[in-house]
Amino acid sequence: MSSLQNREMGLCLLVCIISCSFIYVSSQSAVAGNDNSSVSEGTVFIDGKTSIGKIDEDFICATLDWWPPEKCDYGTCSWDQASLINLDLNNNILLNAIKAFSPLKIRLGGTLQDKVIYDTEDNKQPCVQFVKNTSEMFGFTQGCLPMYRWDELNAFFKKSGAEIIFGLNALAGRSITSDGSAVGAWNYTNAESFISYTVKKNYSIYGWELGNELSGSGVGTRVAAAQYASDTISLYNTVKKIYSSIEPKPLVIAPGGFFDANWFKEFVDKTGNSVNAITHHIYNLGPGVDTHLIEKILDPSYLDGEADTFHSLQSTIKSSATSAVAWVGESGGAYNSGRNLVTNAFVFSFWYLDQLGMASAYDTKTYCRQSLIGGNYGLLNTTTFVPNPDYYSALLWHRLMGRNVLSTSFSGTKKIRAYTHCAKQSKGITLLLINLDNSTTVEVTVTFNSTWRLHQKHKPHRSHKLHKPHRSHKLHKPYRSHKSHKSKVIQQPQRSTSGITREEYHLTAKDGDLHSQTMLLNGNILTVNSSGDIPSLEPLHVNSSKPIMVAPFSIVFVQMPYVLPACS
Repeated sequence: MSSLQNREMGLCLLVCIISCSFIYVSSQSAVAGNDNSSVSEGTVFIDGKTSIGKIDEDFICATLDWWPPEKCDYGTCSWDQASLINLDLNNNILLNAIKAFSPLKIRLGGTLQDKVIYDTEDNKQPCVQFVKNTSEMFGFTQGCLPMYRWDELNAFFKKSGAEIIFGLNALAGRSITSDGSAVGAWNYTNAESFISYTVKKNYSIYGWELGNELSGSGVGTRVAAAQYASDTISLYNTVKKIYSSIEPKPLVIAPGGFFDANWFKEFVDKTGNSVNAITHHIYNLGPGVDTHLIEKILDPSYLDGEADTFHSLQSTIKSSATSAVAWVGESGGAYNSGRNLVTNAFVFSFWYLDQLGMASAYDTKTYCRQSLIGGNYGLLNTTTFVPNPDYYSALLWHRLMGRNVLSTSFSGTKKIRAYTHCAKQSKGITLLLINLDNSTTVEVTVTFNSTWRLHQKHKPHRSHKLHKPHRSHKLHKPYRSHKSHKSKVIQQPQRSTSGITREEYHLTAKDGDLHSQTMLLNGNILTVNSSGDIPSLEPLHVNSSKPIMVAPFSIVFVQMPYVLPACS
């Protein structure tokens, strides 16, 4: 070969190296945030020996509420036509947004559910809608669900593939005393008729939930734990009777209220195995009118506060004879409809994803976000139906985070939140990192406290396009280690991972504005197209030997091909 050919080959090789380096640097700069940020280092410790919790395959849940357009908070009316009664079921974005989860759990309920009658054959009252009346409890008169609307809703749910949890009116038959408590047994005649109608029409219901926020000191009114337990047993027996020849039967769910340790303990002990899921609500940021919401969201110690509730409920369930599991039945962060440009903006994904991670670590099986649409905390915009940032956060979680939860800790800045699950659609693990710092990029290395092995993909550069996943009902078999597998802390070996890639999904706000309702994935704007299609969610491929770069005010999902005992 001539010296000229050698020089040409050398020049080509140099150009190739420079080009490849530029492509890598460009992909990293797309997610690295502003160039003025400082850089700090930190280490994620993942214990891969055993899982600390196990979520449902369909962990993500969202709510649809009863609030009419006249529902206003602090002078702002944010519900528009988002009620179960008037929601536009022909909107293509709404349909596609639900179908993208395949399936999405949807909980139908909220404050006004305890003032709804069902217009079945047994109902002798006129079927009229809620009317605003400030002298009434919850600010509205009694409302009604016409059966033609229930038919329309179920046709839509079937088309979208949603799994439906219906919240029943638990105040029927009770009277309100002078001290504000609701006394007397639940009159389930109308509910029984409604459930029977639902079964006759062959509508699929995932669960029947009794009541909304009547536990403890209640909201508006309250019911004693012993009475509520008795009523829940009545619901259980009603469901068992009506679904006698049908399997699987819907879950019986209760109490759907704020956690009160003594009340919940008595309720759990007295319901025995007549309840399948214990639901509690979370609005730990306070009222939507609070001007300090963002400060709370960005404060790690404030976020940590909710762990007490998760831990207490977990302990209550473990210490009882019940086979029930814990759910978050409704959570909008800030009550009274949230706050515009906070609870429907990019910044809220910090709170939301941290909640999903924390709830999972305490063995919560399902987490229902208030709301799918409606108020200022919807996953979808109330009027345009266009997804807000949290919609994409929820979708990425649903597609990437598997059932088994791994113990995860972070050494470094307090502003990093870290959670790990076994991966959902592939072998390996998914790490979620949230950077609450406004000016520091964090360079993260990963350390495992476990025996582990690499899973080499046959085609390591082929993207996992996050389209609709196949649903699997297989449960992970428990891992039995060989005696020779001694636990030890193992850092990622540089040499063995040099040819392996991981997948990274970096989420940032448009123009770095925390109030933005536009989210970027790896530097690209996420938005629906003119047909209302949800965009595919494409990862970056990064060499596994390199540290994970978490930009200021950003979120990163990282899929890594490490097969740990807890995931085997």
